[in-house]
Amino acid sequence: MIGGEARRGVLEQLSSAGLDFVAHPALSEESGEEALNVLRDAARGELPIDILCIEGAMLRGPNGSGRFHVLAASGEPMIAWVQRLAARARYVLAIGSCTAYGGINASGENITEACGLQYDGTERGGLLGVDFLAGSGLPVINVAGCPIHADWIVDTLMTIAGGTMSVDDLDDLQRPRFYSEQLVHHGCPKNEFYEFKASAQKASDLGCLMENLGCKGTQAHADCNTRPWYGVGSCIRGGFSCIACTEPGFEEPGHPFMETPKVAGIPIGLPLDMPKAWFVALAALSKSATPKRVRESATRDNPILLPAAKKGPRR
Repeated sequence: MIGGEARRGVLEQLSSAGLDFVAHPALSEESGEEALNVLRDAARGELPIDILCIEGAMLRGPNGSGRFHVLAASGEPMIAWVQRLAARARYVLAIGSCTAYGGINASGENITEACGLQYDGTERGGLLGVDFLAGSGLPVINVAGCPIHADWIVDTLMTIAGGTMSVDDLDDLQRPRFYSEQLVHHGCPKNEFYEFKASAQKASDLGCLMENLGCKGTQAHADCNTRPWYGVGSCIRGGFSCIACTEPGFEEPGHPFMETPKVAGIPIGLPLDMPKAWFVALAALSKSATPKRVRESATRDNPILLPAAKKGPRR
């Protein structure tokens, strides 16, 4: 929960926006009964809540009781606390895909009855219900990702603090558009291999991971490669396929994460921004024009030498 003016130097960026942690499992000064009293005051409306940030899936089990997840020392299910606090908050943020949609916790048989704050998988509803609106008039803001990019949290908080967050700033899944209107594919370091459809065959290869190794970067909404994690990294930059962790249902793709399902040799999951027929036609054309350097580097763990510079006038 956030409101007021900041006190801690480590939170300088949020402090500059006038944000202060009122309650946090790791950063609060209060502990034990004092921490519970802060939550009680907020739930009663005696302590204003500007922004309520929740992390982790909502565990409704067993049998809707919520007793699988009880807030320490309170004796009450976490879902009951969330419902009371959300009713008092001006803004409610679901931090991570588990809180947004249910995520990993909701996979398989979902014996914990896990769901998100306002989504249950791909369907709206979740713990707070379809019609829930925070005090600001906005639904739950789904800052989805698994794990979540720290900048997405900070930028969302800063936008709210600046008074400019509106429903138009959220996409169809209630994610902030500043990161969800891009694809992981944008800025991908393997884009030259993608353009020529020069594909990796195994995990250590330099080539594009989409055709054989399950990469969903052309289908996943996020700016991971144009906004690298901590300025340097992303899953693909580390050689691992994008598993579309910002999307509901990513945890159960129906196949191993590092495999690409195909029909008649064509990947089932094709780029969102290109018609299937165009992709198939351009893929065939691209492969026929692949430079030797790109084709051979695609199945290596280091690039071959670039062609020597030609002498004489350029044409």
